[in-house]
Parts: sequence; structure tokens; C-alpha cells
Amino acid sequence: MKKICSIYEAHKKIIQVIVAVLLLCFPFLITNSYFLHVAISIGVYVLLSMSLNLVTGYAGQLCLGQAACYGIGAYTGSLLMLNYNVNFFLAMIVSALVSGLFGFLLGLPTLRLKGDYLAIVTLGFGEIVHLVFVNWADVTRGPMGLPGIPSPSLFGISISGRKAFYYMALILVVLFVVFMRRLINSGVGMAMETVKTDEIAAESIGIYPIRYKLLAFVLASAMAGLAGCFYATYISYISPTTFVYNTSVTILAMVVLGGMGSIAGSVIGAAIVTLVPELLRFLSDYRMLIFGAVMVIMMIYKPEGFWGASKRVKNIYKIDAERRTHERNTERN
Repeated sequence: MKKICSIYEAHKKIIQVIVAVLLLCFPFLITNSYFLHVAISIGVYVLLSMSLNLVTGYAGQLCLGQAACYGIGAYTGSLLMLNYNVNFFLAMIVSALVSGLFGFLLGLPTLRLKGDYLAIVTLGFGEIVHLVFVNWADVTRGPMGLPGIPSPSLFGISISGRKAFYYMALILVVLFVVFMRRLINSGVGMAMETVKTDEIAAESIGIYPIRYKLLAFVLASAMAGLAGCFYATYISYISPTTFVYNTSVTILAMVVLGGMGSIAGSVIGAAIVTLVPELLRFLSDYRMLIFGAVMVIMMIYKPEGFWGASKRVKNIYKIDAERRTHERNTERN
């Protein structure tokens, strides 16, 4: 058994190295500007998918307002860079903090709600934020949006061009993956998993569900805000039409299709939902119909997604071991 596990780990590392090399060389292997744009778009959606997966896949809270936090981050960063000449990297941090604050304000009064009720409240929050973007014309310029968002600069050197933005997106994805792995494999991540599985059992072993749900909301909102700031500086123009209900549904589709409660699932789901409509462009008006049918069939025959939580067994064993240890300690006391 140990030999099989060691072989599996060796093959896994080899595949990871190959994928890493291909990702690093991608802009030199594929020089077409459109393909680079698609790759950057996938990177942005991977960030958003991971952020929603944290609150929905790991903490078990159905959220339909992720586009609102995405937009808050985009507008916050854009306004700071346009009106106050704030450096992009500082603006990105502030965007994450502001979005995280709104996630806290949303989560605090609503986390006693569950399921459909929570989804409706987060949907309402998203619509309110969208209306603010549209009607607060003195700040957001309303439907006209914010043009001319500057490119990032580092030590006085402007970062521009799709190759540079591709590598920025890749770095952000790697940072998000590392952060998610460390979080999910920590005690906080296991507590979130326990809350998602059974809130009553979680309370019985000293885990407070509201605390971990709220933390998931704040972190997910901050991650979405950071992605929004990056998107704004990449496109150099934002408008309220980007941060609508359909965007939240698209992000949720990525999470469900890729696999809830899985980091790899977030990446796979974002890649599929972004790539398939592009590959079906030659079918013109029928491409979205075909894409929708494929998603329906996928959910019928593989409801866990391409890489669901069942693929991720390490933490499940940790949670069970933690529960057994707690039960033994309780019996001794």
C-alpha cells in the first residue's frame, strides 16, 4: 500500500511540474493575442470561483451576490487609481479590505438564515449594489462607467501588454491556491467543513457555526474584491453591466460544475465555463443553447462535478480523527 501511495505521489508531482512548465511557457507557445485574453479571463474566473467555493463549497452557504463584491473591489480600486493616483498594488489591498468589510456587513445579520432564504438575501444585496453603481453617477459615472483605468506600475515601470497581465493573473491564481490549501488544511478549514456537515454536531464540540460562516463570507468577499481590482486594471474600463446577477450565476455554475469543496474543481469549472462557449462560437446563436444542454446533462449524470469533494479525502479523515479524539477525551473526563 505504501509503495502504491509513493508511486501515486511521484506521478502527481511529475504532472504538476509539467503543468507548471506549460503555464509558464504559454505566452511564448501561443502568441495569438485573443488566446492570451481568454487565458487571462480564465485566471480572473478562477479567482472568483475559488472565492465563492470558500463560502459555498466549504462553509455550505449558498451565495448569489458574489458579483457585488467583485464590483465593489473593481470600483474601489479604479476610483483610488483614477482620483487619487494610488499605486495599483496598494489599491488592490484596499479593494480587498473594503469588499471584505461589505462581506462582514452582509454576513453579520443574515447568517442565521439558511438555504433559499440566504440565497435570496444575497441576491438582493447584489441587486442593491448594482443599482448603486448605476445611480450614484457623481462617483461611478453611472451607466457610462469608468474609462482610462491606469495599468499597474512597479518601481516606476509600467506593467502593460497581455503577456504581463497573463503572468500577473497566474501569480494571483498561485497565491489563491496556496492560501486556500493552507486555510482548508488548517483547523479553521476543518471547522468550516464540520459546520457544513452538521451545525448541531459542530456546536456540541465547541465550534461556533456563526463565527466560521462569517469568516468565510469575509474572506470570500475580500478575494472577490481583489479579483475585481485586477480585472479593472486589465480591461482599463468598468461599467455596472459587468457586475450583474448573471455574473453571480456564472460563478456559481463554475463552482458546481467543477466540484464544490474542491480547489481543483474551481480551476476546472472556471476553465470549462470560459472555454466551451468560446470553442462553440462557430455555431453562432446555438452555442449557448448547446452549452446549457451540456451543463444539464453533466449535473444529471455527475452531480458532484468534475472534481468534487469526494476526491479530497485528506481533510475528511482529519475531521473524523479529530471527532474520535474529542469523544475519547470526553469519555476520560
